[in-house]
Amino acid sequence: MRRSLTDVFFVLLILAATATPQAQELAPRAYWPAPTGTNVAVMSYQHSQGDVLVDASTPIEGAEATLDFLSLTYLRTFGVFDRTASLQVNYPFVQGDAEAMVNGEFRERSISASADARARFAINLIGAPSMDGKAFRALVANPEPIVGASVLVSIPTGDYDGDKLFNAGSNRWAVKPAVGFILPISHGWLFEGEVGTWFYEDNDDYQGKTRSQKPVLSSEFHLVHVVKNGTWFSLDANWYQGGAATVGDGAEQAELRNSRAGITLLHPLNRHHAIRFAASTAIESKIAGDFDSVSLSYMYIW
Repeated sequence: MRRSLTDVFFVLLILAATATPQAQELAPRAYWPAPTGTNVAVMSYQHSQGDVLVDASTPIEGAEATLDFLSLTYLRTFGVFDRTASLQVNYPFVQGDAEAMVNGEFRERSISASADARARFAINLIGAPSMDGKAFRALVANPEPIVGASVLVSIPTGDYDGDKLFNAGSNRWAVKPAVGFILPISHGWLFEGEVGTWFYEDNDDYQGKTRSQKPVLSSEFHLVHVVKNGTWFSLDANWYQGGAATVGDGAEQAELRNSRAGITLLHPLNRHHAIRFAASTAIESKIAGDFDSVSLSYMYIW
């Protein structure tokens, strides 16, 4: 199928690639469909500075870090029981410096390594069935409400040292089932949202002990405006709470209760290429969330 610039623009709306740490996602257009057989490859750079950790669920207070992420992502769409589905794989690398006071002791560390890989499966349950190019263009012309479900898995492939508090990897599996929606508001405006929960495997090599963690409830919402020339932007916000951890036989630690706000802008260059810019900052931060972040992504579609 030969895709016009407009087709490519709307296909690119589906991608939710991000190098953002766990539970802090701000990923608009995560449930927008595309014709069966669409492929998207993305290279993203993200710079974050402040009280930020690679694994945002780690309850370390008062950390100061400067982290640079490079993320490679591949996504493909396909049909499952006549529903639009997609599979996305993400592999990030991180470099940076971090410091914090831990139990009255000053700690610092520099890291330059691969972080945990991610895989996400998503399927639309209501609206946007599996489609070809003609049906897709009809949906673009007249958007309809969409409800979808997804499962995001964090795979412990990142570099990890059990004697260190700051690591690129988390040394544990984590999974986030979620439900999302898209609601057309008026011509060119859509409201999107997702609610999910992160569940964590125990880390059996955390400072010589086992670290267990309660689930983290995660939500995000987006107000998206579609511009006629193929550009779109969104106003983004999220909120997440939970994740109280226990190390060994110690007392339960404080839980996360953070939220962020940001903006995302995507602009297609031609039928196969697009760029995306995103920025976000903390609104509320109890643990490991008071940081600023900017990212730039290049996308190729075929």
